Amino acid sequence: MMTDPSSVARPLSLMALAFAFSCVLMPIVIRFLRKHGMGKNIRDEASAPIMASLHKAKAGTPTMGGVVVWGAVLLIALVLSTGCGMFGAASDWCGLSFLSRGQTWVPLGMMVAAALVGLVDDYWNVRRLGPKGGGLRMRQRLLSYAFIAAVGAWWFYTKLAWDQVHVPFFGTYQIGAWSILFILCVIVGTSFSVNETDGLDGLAGGALLSAFGAYAIIAWSQGRTDLATFCAVIVGALLGFLWFNVYPASVYMGDTGAMSLGTALGVVAIMTNEPLLLFLIGLPFVIETVSVLMQWTSKWLRKKKLFKSAPLHHHLEAIGWGESQIVMRFWLISFVCAGLGVVIALIGK
Repeated sequence: MMTDPSSVARPLSLMALAFAFSCVLMPIVIRFLRKHGMGKNIRDEASAPIMASLHKAKAGTPTMGGVVVWGAVLLIALVLSTGCGMFGAASDWCGLSFLSRGQTWVPLGMMVAAALVGLVDDYWNVRRLGPKGGGLRMRQRLLSYAFIAAVGAWWFYTKLAWDQVHVPFFGTYQIGAWSILFILCVIVGTSFSVNETDGLDGLAGGALLSAFGAYAIIAWSQGRTDLATFCAVIVGALLGFLWFNVYPASVYMGDTGAMSLGTALGVVAIMTNEPLLLFLIGLPFVIETVSVLMQWTSKWLRKKKLFKSAPLHHHLEAIGWGESQIVMRFWLISFVCAGLGVVIALIGK
């Protein structure tokens, strides 16, 4: 059942607020990061010759900019919820608040948890700490994703009694305890994919923008207005971030942004019961991840690379595509796929 169209005022107004907050805060954060030497490290030519040659000029650009995105969402959610508690249910604070146990506690909580893990990884990377002086290893990242996802999957199954999956045009199917494994795979896969996509100026941010926008519309169409507002606030914060992240980037998202937003996207897809549409809505993330898996497989079985560099966006750079050209074309793909995903969700109930 469609929600009253007047209710769209809340997500749109809070999206604008998040955009303004992000735009104001980002220059302050960038100056702080520069002052404290929180700049991006580029891999050396011995371990990644193509990456080193293509991205040498990016070394030292502030990273960890994703703190502004998830920080803005968290702050707005907490301020509105606190105001609602102080001034009562009849106040405007409660009318604007989108923090609710049934819709937004889980995505917000898991987003912040993943953000903190990513923040540690970013700090270690900048300070050349960790096993190889480059932050967490891939195995450690995947274990971190899996632990956070496992907690979320347990909460979905035991607290929210979530044990079903919707297949567009075919219906909703009960999968019982298998939902725990399914949810874990969705969240881990989405987090990993967004992290792999975050490699060019504006690339991951633009693809996330369209994905969260699509799920905001889907959630709103289902009457999940708090969840739709949560997605809209993320969109607003991402727009503010992208103002400083588009080519040539003044700041990078970092793992704290990629891990948190990838986790949140996976959780939102589950909350709307449209996780299978992630393959379409998040097609750029899928393409990037498949290219990485193909590269790993080729190196393992054939002892040679399939691509000049992986993920795919680095291969395209290596064969002569311009960075802005790659990003814009990925954005176009993401916008079209997000639109198609919304259409399928609306007509395939």
